[in-house]
Amino acid sequence: MRIPRIYVDLPLQESSVFDLPQASFQHVCKVLRLKNDYSLILFNGQGGQYQAKLINVEKRSAQVEVLNYQALENESPIKVTLGQTLSRGERMDYAIQKAVEAGVHRIQPLFSERCEVKLNTERLDKKIQHWQQIAISAAEQSGRGHVPEVLSPINLLDWTSNCKDMLKITMHHHSAKPISEMSEPEDKAVSVLIGPEGGLTESEVEASIQHGFQPVALGSRVLRTETAPVVILTCINLLWGDIH
Repeated sequence: MRIPRIYVDLPLQESSVFDLPQASFQHVCKVLRLKNDYSLILFNGQGGQYQAKLINVEKRSAQVEVLNYQALENESPIKVTLGQTLSRGERMDYAIQKAVEAGVHRIQPLFSERCEVKLNTERLDKKIQHWQQIAISAAEQSGRGHVPEVLSPINLLDWTSNCKDMLKITMHHHSAKPISEMSEPEDKAVSVLIGPEGGLTESEVEASIQHGFQPVALGSRVLRTETAPVVILTCINLLWGDIH
C-alpha cells in the first residue's frame, strides 16, 4: 500500500512525538485502518517532509513518532501568482486543485464585472477556508513540500493596478501573441490573469494592459476558466521551469 502523506499544521522535527490531529486520525486510523508502526509521511507546508510512524493507536486517538527529514526539490523555479476570477459551483475548486498540482506559487481569487459569484462576509470566510483546504489536499497528493496560499478575494482592477511582478500575462483568446515569444523574467516571478466564465470585458483587458499585463493566447481554441490555469502553468514551466 502507498504510504499515506499527511499535512499537519504543526512544527515538525526529528525524534519528536505528538498527538495526531483529529481530522488526520479519522482518515488514517478509521478510514485507512492503519495500526501501530505503520509508516506515514508528514509535511507542514514549510518545505520538505518527514518519515514517521504511528504509535499508541487507540480507539479515539493516536500518536506519531517523527523519524528522519527528507528534503524536496520539486517546487517550480518560476513563482506564478494566479489571478483567478471567481466561478460558480465546483469550477473554482477544480481550478485551485489543478493549479496547485501544476506548481502554482500563490492564488489570488478575483471579482470582475462578469463574475456571477456573490459572497457575504460569512460565506466568504468559509470559502477561503474551503479553498485553502483544497490547496492542502492537492499539495498532499502531488508531493509538494509547500502549500500555496489562497488569498482573500479582491477586485480585479485593484489587483492588476498593484501587481509588481516583471512579467504579467492576461489570458485573452483574441490575442495573437504566443507566450513562446516572451522572455523569461529575471525575477523568476509571473502573474497570470484569468477571466470568468463569460470572459474579461474589453475595459478590463485594456486596464490590465495599462498596468503592464500582456495579452496572450494559447492556440486557436477557447479554454474554460477552470482549464486555463493548468494550460498556462504547464506552458510556463515548459518554457522556463522544471518541465523538460
